[in-house]
Amino acid sequence: MNRLHKAIQQANNRPLLGAALYSYDPVFLEIARYMGFQVVWIEMEHAGISFAEAADLCRMAAGTGMLTMIRIPDARRESVLKAAECGPDMIDIPMVDTPEQVAELVRYARFAPVGARGFFSVSRALRYGIVDNVPAEQQRLNSELTLLAQIETKEALARIEELAAIPDVDLFIGPADLAASLGIPGETSHPKLLKAAEQIVQTARKHNKKIVTACGAADFPHWARLGVDLLFCTNNITALKAGAQLALDAANQAIDLATKGVSKNRQQESVIR
Repeated sequence: MNRLHKAIQQANNRPLLGAALYSYDPVFLEIARYMGFQVVWIEMEHAGISFAEAADLCRMAAGTGMLTMIRIPDARRESVLKAAECGPDMIDIPMVDTPEQVAELVRYARFAPVGARGFFSVSRALRYGIVDNVPAEQQRLNSELTLLAQIETKEALARIEELAAIPDVDLFIGPADLAASLGIPGETSHPKLLKAAEQIVQTARKHNKKIVTACGAADFPHWARLGVDLLFCTNNITALKAGAQLALDAANQAIDLATKGVSKNRQQESVIR
C-alpha cells in the first residue's frame, strides 16, 4: 500500500484536503500545514516552478508531514524522470486521453522490471544513495509512488473504462477542463459535467481506484457526496486574492460609514448655523 492509500485509509472515510502551489511559496506551504491541509500540489504544467524548486518544496512538505503531488506538463521521459527524482508522493499527468499515454508515464516512473526508469542512485527519491541496497530501495519506490492520470476531456471520458482498468494508476478528475471539453466552459456545476463526474467515479470504484479532484467552494458539496479521496480546495494565488479582497472590502466599508457620518455631522452643523 503506497503512502497516499495509507493516508486515505487512516482518514476514516473523510477526503484528504489539499492546497496547490502555483509558485515557489514555502511560507504558504507552512501556513497550509498549520491550518490542517494534508497534501500540497506542486504545479508544473501551467506554472514556472523549476525542478530544483519542486524538490525543495517536497523536502519542506515532508518535514511537516504533508504528502506531495507534482503535476508535470506531459509524460515525456524528461518530465516524468525529473519529477520522480524530486521524491514526491504522487505524480500527475494532465490531459490523458489514451492508455498509451498512461503506459508512457508508468514506463518512465517505475524501475525495472515494471518500467524502465533510469538507474540513478543519488537522487532525493533514493535518499541520495544512503541506503543498504539500491535495487531494493528502487522496488520500494515502485510500490510507494502514486501515479495519477488526469481525466479532463470528452475523449478520456469515452475511454474511461480502459483508463480506469490500468493497474496501479489512480485517477485525477479535472472539472474545469472537462467542462470546457464538453462544450460548457466555466460551468462546473452543469448537469452534463456532474453526470460525467459520476460516471468517472463509478467506473474508477469498479476498478478499486482512488479519486482525486480540485474545485472551488461552490462545488465542494457535489464532490463530497461523490466520496472523492483527495480534494484540492484552494491554491496560494486564490488564497492571496481572497484574503486581500476581504481586507479591501472591510476597509472600504469602514471608510464609507465614516464618510457618511462626517457628511451627516456637517449637514447638522450647517442647519444649526
